[in-house]
Amino acid sequence: MDERSARGPSGDIPSGGILSAGVLSAGVLSAGVLIVTGLFLGGALATGAAQSAPAGQAARGAAPAPAPPTPPCGPNLPGDIKNVAKDSRCFELRTYTVREGSSIDLLHTRFRERTTGLFKKHGMTIIGYWQPVAKPNTLIYVLAYKDGAARDAAWAAFGADPDWVKTRTEMQVNVQVENVFMSATDYSPLK
Repeated sequence: MDERSARGPSGDIPSGGILSAGVLSAGVLSAGVLIVTGLFLGGALATGAAQSAPAGQAARGAAPAPAPPTPPCGPNLPGDIKNVAKDSRCFELRTYTVREGSSIDLLHTRFRERTTGLFKKHGMTIIGYWQPVAKPNTLIYVLAYKDGAARDAAWAAFGADPDWVKTRTEMQVNVQVENVFMSATDYSPLK
């Protein structure tokens, strides 16, 4: 799967990932998918649901598979989701693992020179980007949105943007994308 599939704008998309010093706990599921269950954001714990793309999904040039619905995320969550801030934004942790034959350097260049500007253009708040020191073929980043609906609208606009279409064509990188949706805890300094 490349960044375009499963609801990610820059060819980056869903499942769980590793954030070197920030991961609280993680577990491996079948097919080697790692699901993050906790993450420190500004010293606060946030937890969320992870999504993975189906195994064996085509990457470059393939039509994106229908994306699963974004789980409840951000403010006004259902009552059974406890310990979260009522005014939290929707946070999305995205992990891109570059597949064999592609270049992590090209992925970083694409983000540095084009993708970051497109995220801003479409109203996505960039919390940060990370390069795991023990996984040099991986890029991790966190985005924030008003809520899940704003997230879906931003990604739809990003995916349809002619500048993104041009970028993904000119700077193709074959990646496995994983994302985790999170809401801040009620005691988190970052909401």
